[in-house]
Amino acid sequence: MKIEIVGGGPGGLYFALLMKKRDPGHRVRVHERNRADDTFGFGVVFSDATMDNLADADRESYDAITRAFYHWDDIDIHYRGTVLSSTGHGFAGLSRQTLLDILAQRCRELGVEIDYESEVDPEAAGFLADADLVVAADGVNSRFRETFAEHFQPAIDWRPNRFVWLGTTQPFPAFTFYFQEDRHGLWRAHAYQYEPTENGEARSTFIVETTDETFHAAGLDPEDEDATVAFCQQLFAEQLDGHGLIKNRSLWRRFPTIKNGHWHHGKMVLLGDAAHTAHFSVGSGTKLALEDSIALADTLQDLAEDETSGADLNAALQRYEEERRPDVESLQRAAQASLQWFEETERYFQLPPVQFGFTLLTRSLRISHEDLKLRDPAYVRNIDRWFAEEAQERSGERILPEPAPTKPAPTEPVPPPLFTPFKLRGLLLPNRVVVSAMCQYSAEDGRPNDWHLVHLGSRAVGGAGLVITEMTDISREARITPGCAGLYQDEHVTAWRRITDFVHENTTSKIGVQLAHAGRKGATKLAWEGIDEPLEEGAWPLLAASPIPYLEHSQVPKAMDHGDMDAVRDDFVAAARRADEAGFDLLELHCAHGYLLATFLSPLTNQRQDEYGGSLENRMRYPLEVFDAVRAVWPEDKPIFVRISAVDWAPGGNQPEDAVEIARLLKAHDCDLVDVSAGQTVPDAKPVYGRLFQTPFSDRVRHEVGIPTMAVGNISSYTDVNTILAAGRADLCALARMHLWDPYWTRHAAHALGWDLPWPDPYSVLDRFTPRFE
Repeated sequence: MKIEIVGGGPGGLYFALLMKKRDPGHRVRVHERNRADDTFGFGVVFSDATMDNLADADRESYDAITRAFYHWDDIDIHYRGTVLSSTGHGFAGLSRQTLLDILAQRCRELGVEIDYESEVDPEAAGFLADADLVVAADGVNSRFRETFAEHFQPAIDWRPNRFVWLGTTQPFPAFTFYFQEDRHGLWRAHAYQYEPTENGEARSTFIVETTDETFHAAGLDPEDEDATVAFCQQLFAEQLDGHGLIKNRSLWRRFPTIKNGHWHHGKMVLLGDAAHTAHFSVGSGTKLALEDSIALADTLQDLAEDETSGADLNAALQRYEEERRPDVESLQRAAQASLQWFEETERYFQLPPVQFGFTLLTRSLRISHEDLKLRDPAYVRNIDRWFAEEAQERSGERILPEPAPTKPAPTEPVPPPLFTPFKLRGLLLPNRVVVSAMCQYSAEDGRPNDWHLVHLGSRAVGGAGLVITEMTDISREARITPGCAGLYQDEHVTAWRRITDFVHENTTSKIGVQLAHAGRKGATKLAWEGIDEPLEEGAWPLLAASPIPYLEHSQVPKAMDHGDMDAVRDDFVAAARRADEAGFDLLELHCAHGYLLATFLSPLTNQRQDEYGGSLENRMRYPLEVFDAVRAVWPEDKPIFVRISAVDWAPGGNQPEDAVEIARLLKAHDCDLVDVSAGQTVPDAKPVYGRLFQTPFSDRVRHEVGIPTMAVGNISSYTDVNTILAAGRADLCALARMHLWDPYWTRHAAHALGWDLPWPDPYSVLDRFTPRFE
């Protein structure tokens, strides 16, 4: 096979040597536009896990890299005069030039041709025609990607922050973060050593980052390297301790998040930064390129060895992309979360040091409370104790033993964050786990039955601090389906009271009700008969902010007039009164997911020309009128939550910044907590799924508005919950699917964490006698 590789960076060189090593018969040539000794930047970073992958792929280059790198285990965070240190992380820094030299030398040993100062024209017909495979590893500014953009379908998001790569001779025994304020704003520095220290000097990378606003306030010229060096040396003089800064194309840049709809076209394939980027704050750009090379080489080797499959190169490249893309996109999501944390560091800059450090370490949502506990148990015990002390103070419940005046501090277990109490108004929750509202479609004219008793009761017995009913409708016409639960008849009170009494009499859990009106998403079939599909018979008339059907073939709702608004508001009030009579501990108002109140909030569903449409303040007017009316009749000592969709995930819809303003208005009207969900406003939305994919919205609302929040959305493990809580991303965590699969999720979490969670009396008796039967 004749393989032409465009780009002599780490990815291109590594792929070249892997292919030549696996089959010396390949003719492999690398084209690099720069000189061999002309590279941008200073050092690269590898995790221990990445190094393990390199060891398996090519031992010779791995050994050379390990002889040259500088390894560290610690991360140091310099924050407001405090140094927060965490150990057990396992990273290595290496000079980028040294890495390139090692890979180039290994290529030469294997017979790879390397042409430096060789510029390749992507449209040169002969070049493409002569090659069996063309690998475009030509970086962020890939000419191949842009020339064949119609096929690769690139999407580039230039991020707002400014950053500059610098070097220094200052030694850093740990990966080091500095946060430095001056009169212009906040500056971040990411610093790490990549060569050993000799005679008091080392070789280290020193990346300075700030917001665009702070950059402009400082009056810096993005192209003036000397001015940049002088400014940063003065800004970080104390941290540099007499060591200077070194420039190497040290221009202020914006980071591009690059994605491509396709990674291959014909005999061409993109690799590394040409195909995808991941922010430097997680040190993954070079890692991704090298692991791309391994995956692509593996796929092509399988093709060569499987002579009977009839597969061709195009099929192999397609398989490579299908198998490799999920890992890349997962890491890109983590990198995106990390870069956004650094873009928005000002949001966290008033946190206590211990929590600031924890939220930084877990910023990508991939490093969790449990991961840190394995790496650095003392660090996590410190955050757990701090969190428990805060919970104790705010709830008034003693959960830590009180030390005697003449004795050392007690060593009794500290509760993990999820097992700390949480108090709002007069409601005290025993822990932070919430059973999310989940529609059951099993009621009879709105009346809950035995199914609801078992569904909610079993999860309360399972140990959750709070269980919330399914969306409970305020009138018969407010239902989504004929099977939806309600609180629009007095007989419903008796049925719900049976359930709340069971929860209160047999468990320590609290129980809340979610009140709603389906709006334009009403009068549909039961979910298992066709979710969101309109009823073929027996439908009822629908209401909404504007006369826009949910699906093209859905019923067109009536745009609410003032009479409709008054009637629906009064139905909410009547349902709230019944909810109190039924014994619910809290009430949640559903203003999310495209239901009636949500149709007022989103510009996609609110096209009114009156005082209830237009600006966000106007769109909030009716939901706030309902909230105020409900708050007026709901007992003062019981809290009210509001569920919102933080983003519509559709062009022209609400964005996260709108969610902040919505929450701000709710707080001003005495809302106790915002339940931060997302999407489901319009059927053609394009949500971005992933682990904890809605948690960043909760984080933003909580910190920018200063209101308690509940996170929801793909939260699955107790370590997820502990991480979210300890980092201050939410005050409560709601789990849906995990509670469907395991009603005793909270008890299993307690067992895994070694925390004693008392059983209800009937089960505690069996628990005491269990040893007799072992």
